[in-house]
Amino acid sequence: MEMKELWERACALMESEMNRIVYTTWIANNLTVIALEEDTLILRITMENMQRQLMNMHHGRITDAVSRAAGRAMKVEILTSAELQERTAPKAEAEKAEDEITGIALNPKYTFDTFVVGSGNRFAHAASLAVAEAPAQAYNPLFIYGGVGLGKTHLMHAIGHFILEVDPTKRILYIPGEQFTTELITAIQQNRNIQFRNRFRNVDVLMVDDIQFIAGKESTQEEFFHTFNALHTAGKQIILTSDRPPQEIARLEDRLKSRFAWGLLADIKKPDFETRIAILQAKAESEHIKVDPAILETIASHIDSNIRELEGSLTRLVAYANLTKKPLSVALCNEALRDLFSTQTRKEITAQAIMQTVADYYSITVNDLISHSRRREITVPRQIAMYLTREMTNLSLPQIGQVFGNRDHTTVLHGCDKVAAGVKDAASGMQSVVGDIKNMIAETK
Repeated sequence: MEMKELWERACALMESEMNRIVYTTWIANNLTVIALEEDTLILRITMENMQRQLMNMHHGRITDAVSRAAGRAMKVEILTSAELQERTAPKAEAEKAEDEITGIALNPKYTFDTFVVGSGNRFAHAASLAVAEAPAQAYNPLFIYGGVGLGKTHLMHAIGHFILEVDPTKRILYIPGEQFTTELITAIQQNRNIQFRNRFRNVDVLMVDDIQFIAGKESTQEEFFHTFNALHTAGKQIILTSDRPPQEIARLEDRLKSRFAWGLLADIKKPDFETRIAILQAKAESEHIKVDPAILETIASHIDSNIRELEGSLTRLVAYANLTKKPLSVALCNEALRDLFSTQTRKEITAQAIMQTVADYYSITVNDLISHSRRREITVPRQIAMYLTREMTNLSLPQIGQVFGNRDHTTVLHGCDKVAAGVKDAASGMQSVVGDIKNMIAETK
């Protein structure tokens, strides 16, 4: 029996015997089958900080399910990514490099069959399917862009699954843009540049998620430029995703912007009401949950931001119903998700309201924000106001630029990126400031 089939059978047994939330959290969304070595099934854990707790609580149950699925006594090892890497460390360098290429774990849930097609993503879906059916022939590169949680990564993984189903020998490498940078830095520090290049250039399909993260990093862009050229020249497929089109990625070199547009640019927009309903229905069916259509309509009418929040809302509602032992209903939906619903309402605010709140926070005026002053005490609040306007309204970059004193959209993008970087840097204090201002905006709504 193949390892994938064995694990699927074991999961089916556990799903039928465990609480749905416990199974989904600890098993379905947390464990990935990696290898089958004689009588031992090796799994990788996603929530690595919870490894000990998982071993204490569920290792016996998992081992029992795997043994029953196999029809014989089995052992189960649950390892972190670091532990898996240590196991393969003694191997020869060439073999290790090959493992790194082919050992990428695509999310088994992200397939074309599970992707809900709607008006906002129909073009991107069609383009992805075309690439999957004819790698490096239809569109190369394929550049998918859109907001967070709209399905870009899902389509990327779906392409990978499709290609591997047709030809399991294809070498596919999936990596987030930020990790590409991190691995390059490590390679430089350890004098492993050749191994790094071999890893990324000896593939049939290279998929880089959130490519915008390489912007502004000179060495990373230089390395990716040559990697792109090598793969494209060799007739290999390149697939990229970003939160914006290439021309709007600030501090991305022009030569990369040009190459990213060589193939096809496909955008994904927010799902419309009908698509949101379909997404929720698909989620309910996959979790074997019976939900009244009125409940799905209630969620879809309030949550319009992205797919993750939609599916997360349904998961939260079901968990709330189980914990409170109340039947699913529209009333319970409003009760369980009232904070999420109010958050969505608060997002429907104006740029003017955001500017006024930021001005009040910093004891300056709205005129200061739209002025062309370059003093730090004005530029920082202005950038924060731009960042919040982009996040909390539906205004485009050019529209935001117009509101903030007829500024160019690249200026707006640069300001937003600076604040976003500050929010990620705990030492900067930016996260606290932005959080305080958001709370003020919520209170004034």
